Amino acid sequence: MVTPSENPFMGNAASIYQSKAALKWIALAFSLIIGIASVLYTNSIVEELKEREERYIELFAKTQEYTSDPDNSENLIFIFQEIVTPNNSIPVIVVDADGNPSIYRNIDIDSSKHDEEERKKILKKELKIMEQEYEPITISWTGSNDPSDYQYIYYRNSDLIYRLRYYPYIQLSVIAAFVFFGYVSFSYSRKAEQNQVWVGLAKETAHQLGTPLSSLMAWLEIMKIDDDIKDKEVVTELEKDISKLELITSRFSSIGSVPVLKEENISKIIEQTVNYLKKRTSKKVNLYFECKDDLITADINKPLFDWVIENLCKNAIDAMSGEGEITITLKEGKYGDALIDVKDTGKGIPSSKIKEIFQPGFSTKKRGWGLGLTLAKRIIENYHNGKISVKESILNKGTTFRIILRK
Repeated sequence: MVTPSENPFMGNAASIYQSKAALKWIALAFSLIIGIASVLYTNSIVEELKEREERYIELFAKTQEYTSDPDNSENLIFIFQEIVTPNNSIPVIVVDADGNPSIYRNIDIDSSKHDEEERKKILKKELKIMEQEYEPITISWTGSNDPSDYQYIYYRNSDLIYRLRYYPYIQLSVIAAFVFFGYVSFSYSRKAEQNQVWVGLAKETAHQLGTPLSSLMAWLEIMKIDDDIKDKEVVTELEKDISKLELITSRFSSIGSVPVLKEENISKIIEQTVNYLKKRTSKKVNLYFECKDDLITADINKPLFDWVIENLCKNAIDAMSGEGEITITLKEGKYGDALIDVKDTGKGIPSSKIKEIFQPGFSTKKRGWGLGLTLAKRIIENYHNGKISVKESILNKGTTFRIILRK
């Protein structure tokens, strides 16, 4: 239904939005690369530390065996000072052949608060965790080959390993949160700036329309009292057009202000708009309005809502090249919402362009400003808390826009 505008003033607008979308994907890809690189690098450090701790525990086990030999008693002080005692980070539990803990280090047990039974429960719980991480190291105090004389050293990674393992994810989460809040703040400020531009443009347009409109109203009054003007129908239609210009001026003045919403009969409003457009549209365009329930109401601002319907119809006429059918359907939704479908028999919208049609600068006309659908979206979603979207579009068959007005 629409194609990018060739307007020299607005032609760059669509490309700006497309470039912005591309930059978002590039930024996301770059962030993922940084994140993956950070995780891989930290994991490599963790693996090195795990290997070092494994070697340390093996040395710890050999030390236990070594100290069990009476012939090596003269070296016990050195061994305990240099090897056993410095282990203040790796959790270790030594159990006998029956699985009963005999020695433990770096397990969070307070002897003043836990009795013997509680200590055993805590150690048993730790043993289950250790069994899942590493195979135990078997040692023999006496050098015997009898399994009943064996003891087993269980261990797990130190808290430092765990902290390093989860550090990149925590770091990435913090960065992601910072980027998210930064993006939201930037989007909010940019949206506020855009709103100021919209308001300024609308107010200036209303101001510029005021002077010629006043002049036209004066000329109309002169025509009404001129006996030479026999075709009173022309005067009547001119009066309607001037009233329409007054309405348009009022619409532009309403942009940026908080619109007054009032419960209105949607069927009557759409019917009035359709009747107005029929007299000002080519006879090659057939405009239909279908409504099974003419009592559907919603809280709307009538001048702004009329504007949306007119924009959609005019957009459809352009898409059909001035020849075809436009069908407006009104029905009540499942939750009492008013559902308005505007269907045409135009060129349709390529699927790749559907997300862009509501962006400023996107137009079907070479001289179009590409603001009609953008204004329609702002009026429905910002002012009426509703929803407007492309319900369906088939190339060379037509497009259906849907408006949802909340009950």
